[in-house]
Amino acid sequence: MDIVLVPGLWLDGATWGEVAHELTRAGHTPHPVTLPGMQSRDADRTSVTLEDCVAAVVAAIDDSEAPVVLVGHSAGCGVATVALDRRADKVARVVLVGGFPAVDGVPLMRGFATVDGGIPLLEWSEFDEADLRDLDEATLARFRERAVPSPAALATDPPTLRDDRRYGVPVTAVATEYTAADLQEWIAAGEPSVQEFPRFADLSFVDLPTGHWPQFSRPADLARVILAQPPLGDSPSD
Repeated sequence: MDIVLVPGLWLDGATWGEVAHELTRAGHTPHPVTLPGMQSRDADRTSVTLEDCVAAVVAAIDDSEAPVVLVGHSAGCGVATVALDRRADKVARVVLVGGFPAVDGVPLMRGFATVDGGIPLLEWSEFDEADLRDLDEATLARFRERAVPSPAALATDPPTLRDDRRYGVPVTAVATEYTAADLQEWIAAGEPSVQEFPRFADLSFVDLPTGHWPQFSRPADLARVILAQPPLGDSPSD
C-alpha cells in the first residue's frame, strides 16, 4: 500500500529515511514529501505559500495508488489534513504523529518568529525537556546540521477547509512527548488547538513515549505503529 509521509518544521522528506526503510521492508511503498522551499538552506522560500505546501502533498497522493495512508508529523499534521480536505476520496487513513489537524482559518504554527521568509530552527534551550527525550547530543547535532528553515507561510497563512467528507476518514493520533490521556483531556476541555479531533467519526489514540521526533529517537517503533493501523494492519504484510 502507498504511504505518503509529510514532515514537520525544519525537515525534508529524507528525514523519514529510517521509517520509510521499515515500511518498505513490510511490503509497502512510502512516499516521503519534501515541501516547497525545503530542498536546501539556500532554496528560495520567500514566496512559498501554505497552498504550495498542500499542493506538494496532494501531488504525492495523486501520484500514488489510491487509497493511501497519509502520515503527518508535527506541523506536517496540519499540512496533511488540508491535503486530506482536497483528496478525501483518496485517503484510507490519516496518522498524525505529535501534531493536530488544521483548523479552518487558523495558521498552523502561530507564534514562531520568521527571518527572511523562513522559520529558523530554535535553540535547544527553547524546547521543553520532553520534546528532546531520547535524543542524544550526537543526534541533536545531526538534526541541526540537516535542518532547513521552513517557509514562513506555515506560521502566517490561514488554511481553507471546505470538504466535510474528510471527517469520514479514520484518524490515528500518535502521542509522543505527551500522552494519549493528555490529548484526550485537552480535547474534552475544548482546547482550541485540538478542536478538530472530535469531528472525525473514527478517531483512535496510540502512545509512543519518546520526544517530539520519533523518526529520530524510535524510528522502528514509529514504523510499527504506522503498520499496525488499518488497513495496513489488516494486510498480509503486517
